[in-house]
Parts: sequence; structure tokens; C-alpha cells
Amino acid sequence: MNTTTPRIFIAATEQDAGKTTASLGLYSALRGRFPEIGYIKPVGQRFTEVDGHRIDDDSLLIQSTFDTRIPIEDMSPIAVEPDFTRRYIKEANHEALVKRIRHSFDRSSWEKDFTIIEGSGHAGVGSVFDLSNATVARLLGSKVLLVSPGGIGRPIDEVALNKALFDREGVEVVGVVMNKVRVDKMDYVADFARRGFERLGLELLGVVPMQKMLSEPSLEQIAATISGEFLCNRELARNLAANVVIGAVSSANLLRNITHGTLLVVPGDREDIVLAAISQEGLHEPGLLSGLVLSDGLKPHPQLISMLSATSLPVVYSKMESYAIAQKIHSLTIKIEPRDLDKIQNIQELIARHLDIPRLLEKIGQPREFSV
Repeated sequence: MNTTTPRIFIAATEQDAGKTTASLGLYSALRGRFPEIGYIKPVGQRFTEVDGHRIDDDSLLIQSTFDTRIPIEDMSPIAVEPDFTRRYIKEANHEALVKRIRHSFDRSSWEKDFTIIEGSGHAGVGSVFDLSNATVARLLGSKVLLVSPGGIGRPIDEVALNKALFDREGVEVVGVVMNKVRVDKMDYVADFARRGFERLGLELLGVVPMQKMLSEPSLEQIAATISGEFLCNRELARNLAANVVIGAVSSANLLRNITHGTLLVVPGDREDIVLAAISQEGLHEPGLLSGLVLSDGLKPHPQLISMLSATSLPVVYSKMESYAIAQKIHSLTIKIEPRDLDKIQNIQELIARHLDIPRLLEKIGQPREFSV
């Protein structure tokens, strides 16, 4: 197996802490120093079928964003299907899985100047089939950057727990980056977290502020979640829903409190509110609403649909009732997708600004000279 290409394993204390954010941002920032960068997510849990291969969605994001010129099946060698664990427990094939991961790492790192390895969930994820993140980091001879959500007490506790598993595997955690930290708490959290991590023998390498837009779903994501269909203006499906308002009051009271980026959810027979939305979009403040969801399996009069088509409002129709739709949206886990160009650019700028990349490189044995 390749042992010469510099590498870093991006792990996390919990699922959706920000591994992909760190990986995407780091990949972008490192291109100023390393002309060719490899990427691999050895074990993936969310995947898409591509040419007969089950490919992790994060691998597809990296490939689409950076044109990695790596065989996509090697960027995502193992996809955990629904029955994967049961089949493994019944008839373990550990050696074959290890061989596949190492072979894919070699191909992902072929003629590359640096390789980013992205983990899946916390340090112990994958233990049930003998391929925890800590084990995979050891197999690939990589040191680890640990991503944690913002805070003080809980993140430090969780970092200590994750570090113990990496320590047991003989894998060095070179530092921690805290993600999604409230902007008004940045200095306070950084001060106490740094001191807390130092007590664990770890260095705080970055504090990344929370960005609301990164947690805002697009109308396309919402439509998929609520089994909805676009009635018009589907080309605006990437609009982001900054907040959700249910049309359960009079149109006058409802629109008075709408803020920029609001997604309006309303039963399709509340034509007074639909008309008010059309008026708001056309006459008062275009762009205030991010979209309209017509709920309860009801559609307004065809003339109103025609009027909606003439606005810049993407309109989704769903058979679900309004409050169930709102609940679904609020419980969504937002993953960055290749079409989220504004979010991707935002992430790249955040990581370049808030992660101490020269110090990270120094910690894995690379010369410190570096500029983003």
C-alpha cells in the first residue's frame, strides 16, 4: 500500500458534525500548495447508484466540485447497504474489505501530492463489521483531524471519548476543529475549548462560525422529502427556505410577519392566501418568499396556477397536511449537494479563513510554509 503520499483522515465526534464541510474546504484550500489532491471515503452510508456502483454522496460531491480525475468507485469503495451488517455478521469477509479499501486508496492517491480521507460518523462507526473509523485510519496509516460541534462541555467530553478509540488503535489525533459555533460566542468558546482540549493533549486548530444558509433546505430537497411535485417554476428549485410559515391565519396577518426567504405552506384551497402571495411577489417585494407549498392534496383554481406560473415563485404540490410538512422540513438533515454552488463557495471561504492549515500540515510532518 502507498505509504509516501501525505494524508489526513477527517473524523468527527458525531454524525453530521461537519466532516464533509471540512473535507471540501480543506481540499479547496490545499490546491494552492498541492497541484494534485486525492480523496477517498472508505466507508459510506448514504449512496447513489452510478453505472452499477453504489457511490457515497459525499464522494460524488467532491468529484463534481473539483473534477478529481479518480475512478469514482475508488473514491467510495464500500457502501453500507441495508443488509450489509447482517451479511457480514453471518459470514465475515474482513480481509476482502481491507484489501478493497487499501487498493482504492492506492488508486485514489496515484500520482497525487496529498490525499484527504473522509470518515463516516464518530470514531466507532463501522465497528460492527470490524472497520471503525479508528481502524480504517490505522489501516491507511493516517493521522486524524477531529471535527466537533460548537460548545464547551459536551464537545470536550465527546472528543475525549473519540480520542480514546483512536489511541487504542495507535492512531494520532493531531487536533480539533469546532464547527457551527455561534458567531456571538466565537471568542468565548474558543478560549475555554482550547484550554479544555489542551488538558486532553490536543490542539484546537480551528473554530468555524455557524452559517445559517448551510442549514437551509432547497425547495428541491423539500419536495423530495414531502413526496411533492412542482406545479410551476421548477427552474427555481434551488431556492433556499430560510424559515417556514404555515398559512393558518388571515392573509393580512400572515403576510405582515413574513421575512426574507420564507417558504409558505398553505392548503391548496386557501385561495385568499395564494392570491396574497401572488400580490406580494408581483407588486410589493419580489423575492421575499422563497417558494410556496400547496398542501393537503388540494389545488387552487387553474387560473390561480396560471397566475403563479407568471411569478418567480417555485410552487410544490403535496398530499401531506400543512403541519406534517412543516415537521418534516424542520427535521431534515441538510447535506451539501453538487448543485449548491453558493453553499460550496461559502464553505471554501469559511475553512480557508478559520482553519489553521499551516499548523495542520506541520502536525502531519509537512513544512509550514503555506498561504491560502
